[in-house]
Amino acid sequence: MRRYWYKKILIIIVTFTIAVGGSYYLIEDQHSQLRQEVSASAESKRMVIPGGMPIGIYLETEGVMVLGTDAVTSVDGMDYEPAAHLVKSGDYIVGLDDEEIGSKSELIAAMKKLDEDEVVLKVRRTDKYIDIKLKPVQCGTRDYKLGIWVRDNAQGLGTITFLNTDSQFGALGHGIHDVDTNELLEINDGTLYTTSIKDIQKGENGVPGGMEGIIIYNNYNVLGSIEKNTESGIFGRIERIDALFSDQTPIEVGNKDDIKEGDAVIRCSVDGKVKDYDIRITKIDKNAKEVNKGIVIEVTDSELLKLTGGIVQGMSGSPIIQNNKLIGAVTHVFVQDSTKGYGIFIENMLDYVD
Repeated sequence: MRRYWYKKILIIIVTFTIAVGGSYYLIEDQHSQLRQEVSASAESKRMVIPGGMPIGIYLETEGVMVLGTDAVTSVDGMDYEPAAHLVKSGDYIVGLDDEEIGSKSELIAAMKKLDEDEVVLKVRRTDKYIDIKLKPVQCGTRDYKLGIWVRDNAQGLGTITFLNTDSQFGALGHGIHDVDTNELLEINDGTLYTTSIKDIQKGENGVPGGMEGIIIYNNYNVLGSIEKNTESGIFGRIERIDALFSDQTPIEVGNKDDIKEGDAVIRCSVDGKVKDYDIRITKIDKNAKEVNKGIVIEVTDSELLKLTGGIVQGMSGSPIIQNNKLIGAVTHVFVQDSTKGYGIFIENMLDYVD
């Protein structure tokens, strides 16, 4: 992954609306302690370290994602739309003629070298690769355009859910979708960063709130890598465990049959400290149509209600704990009632790391 921003410090303030000092090292003693505690428990018990901390997220797509097509004005003064009805929203451009394309900058550079009236785009559509012939529009001297809107990365913040004995993490509890196409982003690479919460917009009925954070995209703040983006969350490895997990006490994982309607807690950081806040589990749907909507929860904690109004964007991934077992993670808020929301069964997240 090309980290071209390392030459300067780039500070970005983001609100995650997807509906994130020192050298790299592992703390072997703490890691070994977790392994020993897991080994000492019964084989049927799975142990993980619960999260609740905010994380900064940076994703690069696998190829360049097509958002849509548009008309461009040629040197003759006429408008043309060369890609209309040929490329589709959600396609990924992975090649131009004989050149591989992995980013917008590579696509732009390849366009500047054009000397033919026709080009061949190699496009990945779902799980198939197809070649599409286009005639670029000349918009100026050595300036050709395809009339395609594209994206090659996504940024934001969310909440870490758990860390297992192999330094693998799970977060968010839902996938990261493109904000324009609503397609699940197919990623080539991704990075976790430290972040701090700058402000919180309280949720109100009909208007979901959100957490606003500051992410500094440089080497010093890298926590680990993102390897998977799925409908059950994002997954990867933590390289600097101690920089994220100040409390590394493992707890048992609960399965669906362990969950009961009634009192539970969610663990999150909305005021600078990771805390447990009271909730009630009001419904359990073991056969939910959407994988990340198996649990319905309601925030009952007066402190959290005062701070956030309930569940806000950016809290996705907050661990749900009942009877000292990690049973799930917060995934969605009810738009019409910010005190209520959905959660995913932790089993559905662990499928991607076990």
